[in-house]
Amino acid sequence: YASATPPAVKWFPPAKMGMIAGIVVSGFGLASVYAAPLAKWLTATYGLQKMMLILGVGFLCVVVGLAQLLKPPHKVLQFIKEYGDVGRMKRRAMAGLPVTKKDDLTPKEMLNTVQFYMLWFMYACGAGAGLMIISKLAVIAGEKGISMGFVLVAVLALGNGGGRIIAGMASDKIGRKTTMFICFVFQAVLIFLLSQATDKNILGTIPAMAIISALIGANYGANLALFPSITKDFYGMKNFGVNYGLVFTAWGVGGFMLAKLAGAMYVKHQTFAIAYYGASILLVLAAIMVFFLKPPHHIEEVEVESATEVESVTETESEQLEMVASK
Repeated sequence: YASATPPAVKWFPPAKMGMIAGIVVSGFGLASVYAAPLAKWLTATYGLQKMMLILGVGFLCVVVGLAQLLKPPHKVLQFIKEYGDVGRMKRRAMAGLPVTKKDDLTPKEMLNTVQFYMLWFMYACGAGAGLMIISKLAVIAGEKGISMGFVLVAVLALGNGGGRIIAGMASDKIGRKTTMFICFVFQAVLIFLLSQATDKNILGTIPAMAIISALIGANYGANLALFPSITKDFYGMKNFGVNYGLVFTAWGVGGFMLAKLAGAMYVKHQTFAIAYYGASILLVLAAIMVFFLKPPHHIEEVEVESATEVESVTETESEQLEMVASK
């Protein structure tokens, strides 16, 4: 994620940041739709070792080959992005709203902000809850008396990929924090519903479990679009790759800890109920933290006295754009 997302978002204006990040990371969520049956077929045809060799060589060629096509945008496109920011400033000024001025932070400077640790914890809760369900979904299906667990896995994967795109687009429209809050609360409700599902009620039926699985996948996938976007919003684009790499460590830690918790609780009590409740509580806590999440102090709210002030900047930027384009 940390290596693929930064090159992509550099080509597009800030207003499309969430959508582009969502599209890029949706590939990971959708990969299991084809990778799982492909691996199964290769194993049955060639055996386990050859299957791993074929997939390894194939992925190496595809990933390394496509990586050679990644290039930073031309300076004209970079300038157009900045020009778009000026246009946004102008519109906000005309509406009487504060204009935001941002600076890029280094990884060290980012680690000195409390917002980094808030984002890290929230990411660990959101991603960890989703990964806990993903890693145990086959067992969960068996617990509910559903023999076709692979169907739930496929449905969850589709939701996972789609949720990244939808959440990214939503965050561009209604804001990162609002989208985060909705996803955290929705995921907590879904996991609680999962805890109530049995083979004796409607929640334990295949259609209901498929819907719940898809929505859990969508809310989990949303994290992978929202957190790179808000990392860029808070800390800038210049060091985005490294900065998001540090934030992204929450994904691994959260997934490992909650999956281990779920496994341990199941071994001890033969039920995932305690793990469900624990994950729901963490998600509610993450949702509450959204209200206290503010931009770092380096992002200053600058009041613009009039649109004329920004208009002059816009004209200057336009002249510079023509000069750059002529080169």
